[in-house]
Amino acid sequence: MRNNNVSSYKLPQLLAGLLIVILLAAANAAPALADSVANAPDTSAVLDAARVWTTVHVRTILVTGLIVIVCVVLHYEAFIGLNWVLGRVHTHRRRQRLLLTMLALIALHVVEIWIFAIGFYWLLLNPANGRIAGIEPIHFLDQVYFSAVCYTTLGLGDLVPHGAIRFLTGTESLIGFLLITWSASFTFFEMERQWKKLD
Repeated sequence: MRNNNVSSYKLPQLLAGLLIVILLAAANAAPALADSVANAPDTSAVLDAARVWTTVHVRTILVTGLIVIVCVVLHYEAFIGLNWVLGRVHTHRRRQRLLLTMLALIALHVVEIWIFAIGFYWLLLNPANGRIAGIEPIHFLDQVYFSAVCYTTLGLGDLVPHGAIRFLTGTESLIGFLLITWSASFTFFEMERQWKKLD
């Protein structure tokens, strides 16, 4: 039993480490590839533009991949911790268990929204990565709001991404949908466990 718990803790860490190594290798290879193309005998403005395009998109992909890894591992580890805490709450305190579950999951999703917002903020420090039209100048809390709209797949449309940043926007919608669904499943199983104890 103990070995299973140890392996369940190490699996997401191993996967995250492997993905980080792959992303870092891609980050190191892309500029070298762009430089070799740019230094070829046919050097022109088109090749320079291609190099800039490659660097911007690789940067956006790397930041997006890192944020996805952080959010998925955080979600997994939070479930492990929450399950451990709920196991120590007396079973006859159903109300406390369910309220604790809901409050913990809300806090978890807010943290993940802010993690994506930090990614938007960092990428948008460089105008080459794109921009978010609708509010100029855009402030960090505007990016938190935009991140929440994307994460919850609300899609209001009052803020519109342009440029490479759209990759992070689309990915956040997918990841947000999956993580919210994952939390809903966890809540359903916790409630089902409590209702069965009433029978």
